[in-house]
Amino acid sequence: MNPAAMPPARRPRSEGSGGNAALLRHLLNRAGQVPAGRVARQVVFIAALLIAWISLKPFQSLSDLDLANIVTGQEGLTYATFGILAATAFVLVFASHRRALLACLSPATLALAAWLCLSVVLSQDPVTSAKRLFLTAAVVVVTACLLLLPRSREELRNLLAAAALILLAACYTGLVLMPEYAIHQPRDYLEPALAGNWRGTFGHKNAAAAVMAMMLFLGVGVFRSGGRVSGAAIAIAAGVFLVGCEGKSAFALCLVVFAITASFGVVRAFPLRVLLTLGPVLLFNVLSVGTVVSDRISAMVAALPVDATFTGRTMIWRFAIEEIGKRPIAGYGFAAFWGGQTVREVSDDGNTWAGYAAHSHNGYVDTLLTLGGVGLVLTLLVLVLAPLQDHQRASADGGEATPLATMFLQIWLFGLLLSCMESFFYDRADPIWITFLFAVFGLRYLARFATR
Repeated sequence: MNPAAMPPARRPRSEGSGGNAALLRHLLNRAGQVPAGRVARQVVFIAALLIAWISLKPFQSLSDLDLANIVTGQEGLTYATFGILAATAFVLVFASHRRALLACLSPATLALAAWLCLSVVLSQDPVTSAKRLFLTAAVVVVTACLLLLPRSREELRNLLAAAALILLAACYTGLVLMPEYAIHQPRDYLEPALAGNWRGTFGHKNAAAAVMAMMLFLGVGVFRSGGRVSGAAIAIAAGVFLVGCEGKSAFALCLVVFAITASFGVVRAFPLRVLLTLGPVLLFNVLSVGTVVSDRISAMVAALPVDATFTGRTMIWRFAIEEIGKRPIAGYGFAAFWGGQTVREVSDDGNTWAGYAAHSHNGYVDTLLTLGGVGLVLTLLVLVLAPLQDHQRASADGGEATPLATMFLQIWLFGLLLSCMESFFYDRADPIWITFLFAVFGLRYLARFATR
């Protein structure tokens, strides 16, 4: 008989106090196999994602919403929550994953961080920029630590599935129990025309549609990683909710992303992958924002069977580009343009729409507005080029990518394409921004620590 298979010999039970001490040590050692630290990591992981996705104030009424809160977003509870989460997550992972965290500090990332700090100093409203940069920094720290909290890829898959299912359950519960807060209503103050569109826990159907699209990618990734039941449930529930949101743009971008990432199985050369992924981003920006800077492009888009104003976005883009020309290098300061002094002056001059605009509906234009040309270049290096390079490394220089790497790639690419029509870059605790960052850090860790 194999000695390793033999049961351990039983010790005599009559050992007095020494026996009790040995028994106590044995029980403590057994309890140490499931340390409290592991539970804390799982709790922080789930809590951070749910706070990001569901927010601290879900199911808000849109019939009497304070519009100032939309513009400023200065909520003390949100700042405190993410500050505590950032500190807790950092303490939990720094000792064991110091090398992984340091791998995120590339020269381009450090240059971008320095420029963000400088943009606060150069801002037209330094106090507001400083406050918002603090929250953004806390969110970045939380997101960078999230992927280091699980002990294995299987645990990461299970925790992601749990968080996604809780989000979806909350959204569907809202549809049933409180439809007046989970579905756009005719009495909504700003956009009554959206009546009937699902929004779940979110404040707008566009945000709900974007997050549901990301949940669709997440569900497919969980399914391909071995979580068949949970992955299928997430993908189906997210897909149905996306249809209920009537998020046509998000749905169309999903198809584009699936097509592009599927082509990676055939296209292995990095230059061709750059063309496949970043080519559509450039094209969408040319055909959208380009219509306000070129009459030729405008005429070409007008001939297409689409809304040439992009549901009124061209008016905002034209105004934004005019303002960019006044401060093209440094911009107006981190998160300090919309709702700031310049916009208030325009609103006072009779352009009432400017007082309600929270962003320019284009992430690249907003980056130019707030961070200037220098900030845009650094943003493109860190958030656009670097993740694609990381995916190439993670897939063995063009080889077969893991389901996790493909999921991160899809979420990242969807975010880049969505930024042609929406603006979430550096948007503090925005759920789209946090999920996008999650994918960016995921690609970085897979590229540098593939065996983990």
